[in-house]
Amino acid sequence: MTHPEPPPGERTLRRPELRPLWHTVHDRLSSGRPVTRVRLGPLDDAQREALADLLGLDRLPDARPSVALARLEEAVTELCGRTVRETVTELVGPLGDRAGERRRQEGERAELWTWLAGHDIVRAQPALSDWVASCRAAGLVGASPDHTRSLLTDALTVLGELPARGEPLPVFAARVLNGHAHALDDGTPLSTLVLRALATLYDTAPPQSAAGRRALWTRAGVADDDVSATVLVAGLRPSGDGPLARVSRVCAEAGQAASLTLAQLRAPGEFTLAVARAPVVHAVENPSILALAVRRFGPDCPPLVCTSGWPNSAAIHLLRLLADQGATLRYHGDFDGEGIRIAAYLLDKTPVRPWRMTAADYRVAVARTPQGPQPGRLTEAPWDPELTRAMTGHGTAVVEELVADVLLADLAAAVR
Repeated sequence: MTHPEPPPGERTLRRPELRPLWHTVHDRLSSGRPVTRVRLGPLDDAQREALADLLGLDRLPDARPSVALARLEEAVTELCGRTVRETVTELVGPLGDRAGERRRQEGERAELWTWLAGHDIVRAQPALSDWVASCRAAGLVGASPDHTRSLLTDALTVLGELPARGEPLPVFAARVLNGHAHALDDGTPLSTLVLRALATLYDTAPPQSAAGRRALWTRAGVADDDVSATVLVAGLRPSGDGPLARVSRVCAEAGQAASLTLAQLRAPGEFTLAVARAPVVHAVENPSILALAVRRFGPDCPPLVCTSGWPNSAAIHLLRLLADQGATLRYHGDFDGEGIRIAAYLLDKTPVRPWRMTAADYRVAVARTPQGPQPGRLTEAPWDPELTRAMTGHGTAVVEELVADVLLADLAAAVR
């Protein structure tokens, strides 16, 4: 079977000497930007002659000529009746749109970082905004917005489940990541991402050793054993014959604090909070406040929980258990950068509400002790944005012990 001979104009366009022209024009038109001239070269003599024939020039062009697209359009249309775009598409392949593709990718990246910054977990714990900034500075994972979003989604899922239930890391990973037990193994991208977020929350440097990474996981409640994870309580008098109720009640009636283990909290047995008699459970950051309350009130101490700094899995478990029993939870902590982050963390993880933690409370407290230490890194207080502004303006921290008399007066009112 014989193929029909192409028309003379078509043969001219397909001359091998014109291939550099068509490939260069194709590349420029695929940029997605306006094109008026195309620079070629260096061209050899045969290629210069072919270009002169195509454009109808009376002399050979330079070895590096600049060809006006309008002139090329006239020559092509005259030869074959097609446009330059149609011609290069036929001879080289479909045209691209690199500028449009860049705009699309920029839009995807912008949408990704907007999504991350506005995520519920980030909004609930504003300290994570620094982590968001570090993620954005690091850029896309594998140059893929979709892959990056998937990894960040897993990281946010993990952060939402912390502090953990005192599980080994593979068990925790399998539970929260759809059975992927090794997703948080040391050195994985997800593990590195989550540990960077935890370091930001705790205001520590990202761990550089395996031991440092294990310590950070432990601080977040992963690999805590059921006995070493404990929470201090006082004045808690639940009814019931379960081990948790008996231990709490005996210590409260003796006017002593109790150290409840995660094991007791996870298997409390019969446990009922007498909400009618104790509708509010107060929580504090520092053990010294709980000690002062026990010393002052003895067996009459109202229900009080101490997180001992950053709440571990036992503290979170207890506060959730009390809320499930109908208690209203109130929390007070230090007026410093870490205290604000701890409070935001608790408000995100439990139904606890602030107790004397507003900007007005801070101003009253700082007026009493205006020469305190620096507050450290300050992040937004989700319950009162004015609080961080006030602390920034004064530049002074107020630790919980300095307002102990105010807190004890509130507890005394609860006793009455």
